[in-house]
Amino acid sequence: MDPVMPEPSAELGVSAPLIEPGHSYASVTDKISAIVLTRRTPRWWMLGFAAAFCLMMLLFFAVAYLFAVGVGIWGINIPVGWGFAIVNFVWWIGIGHAGTLISAILLLLRQQWRTSINRFAEAMTLFAVSCAGLFPVLHMGRPWLAYWLFPYPNTMGMWPQFRSPLVWDVFAVSTYATVSLLFWFVGLIPDLATLRDRSRNRVGKIMYGILAMGWRGSAVHWSRYETASLLLAGLATPLVVSVHTVVSFDFAVAIIPGWHTTIFPPYFVAGAIYSGFAMVMTLAIPIRAIYKLEDFITLRHLDNMAKIILATGLIVGYGYMMETFGAFYSADQYEKFMILNRMTGPYAPFYWALIACNIVMPQLLWFPAVRRSVVGLFVISLVVNVGMWLERFVIVVTSLHRDFLPSSWGMYYPTRWDWATYVGSIGLFLTLLLLFLRYLPMISIFEMRQLVSQTSGKTESRVSGNLDDV
Repeated sequence: MDPVMPEPSAELGVSAPLIEPGHSYASVTDKISAIVLTRRTPRWWMLGFAAAFCLMMLLFFAVAYLFAVGVGIWGINIPVGWGFAIVNFVWWIGIGHAGTLISAILLLLRQQWRTSINRFAEAMTLFAVSCAGLFPVLHMGRPWLAYWLFPYPNTMGMWPQFRSPLVWDVFAVSTYATVSLLFWFVGLIPDLATLRDRSRNRVGKIMYGILAMGWRGSAVHWSRYETASLLLAGLATPLVVSVHTVVSFDFAVAIIPGWHTTIFPPYFVAGAIYSGFAMVMTLAIPIRAIYKLEDFITLRHLDNMAKIILATGLIVGYGYMMETFGAFYSADQYEKFMILNRMTGPYAPFYWALIACNIVMPQLLWFPAVRRSVVGLFVISLVVNVGMWLERFVIVVTSLHRDFLPSSWGMYYPTRWDWATYVGSIGLFLTLLLLFLRYLPMISIFEMRQLVSQTSGKTESRVSGNLDDV
């Protein structure tokens, strides 16, 4: 991998290519479908899957031990009743936001540059939400009673406390996961039919045929597909805003200093898009290098994602400043102490690390040379992922560990079981991602073919215009 990508033939922007010239319908279909159908499973995939699977087994072991012993194995205490479980829940939910944004909002806005990255961004959303959903259930203490959160009729006449934002989370996250799954699967149907028709073994034909649901590419099928896609995109668009807004209510409706603020909903939504696009960048760069997809995921895609990371990073930085300003302007002694405690207290290194990761480091993206550097973008995206995790840790822990009464103060130290559960969730995410890359097309075949058609049409019109001039 070269540290700096070659200069494009045109300036980055509208004129930069979405797909490198020279592709035809057949070449697009062959190259993307071959990754799934004809290539042998590479050795790197086997090694990566083995490592990810081992981490996933670590998660299962930690969860089994948690069920047997209880949440006392974690570092939570009084006053820090929320620890890694809530930190990781908010972090994973945030990572899942970019997939819905790329799929739904950019589709409605007819942004064609989403084409090469929307498929694995949608898959990333599903896997991140799957990881996120584990932590609130495990944090309950009695996770086998999680169904109590749903408003089902029962003989005891007990209903959930609908004024609790933790119940709102159940509805918001489950709705988000359902719509994201439907949107992802509907988008896969034409490509599943392509894999069904091209598969050389009977098992593949049967499995892809079942999943393709009888798709034959008729005009009626395409019409219904377009209608379903637009409807699901319309449903998913408000979810981008509503889901992390509801997650922010877990904190904002409390009276704890540092949480009880009206800036949290937009601040959390911007942070979710920020961390989500950073994770898309973290995945897209290795994938394009390993599978030789530089002609599909071009310089313009990376540049546009870098600009979105920069823009949302500035919004997050503005949120940090307003949080500090509001604490001092309010003349609330508890809010002021909370900010000073973050900056100078025992968790101060984590606070300044998140400032460096989320505000200082992304400012390098102002420079076009950095946005053209593959290694630079990869490093920045990793730093942002770390910084957004630190942000959630600081929000949760620093507002709790020093309560209103000094006699109630305490420290939070995550145990090995906290780390095992967190690292294991990363293993679950990577396991699902690697299975997706191996058995399903990571790039939308039919959308790339449409892009080839439009690109070739524009080229032909330019050529004919030049001939007319001659």
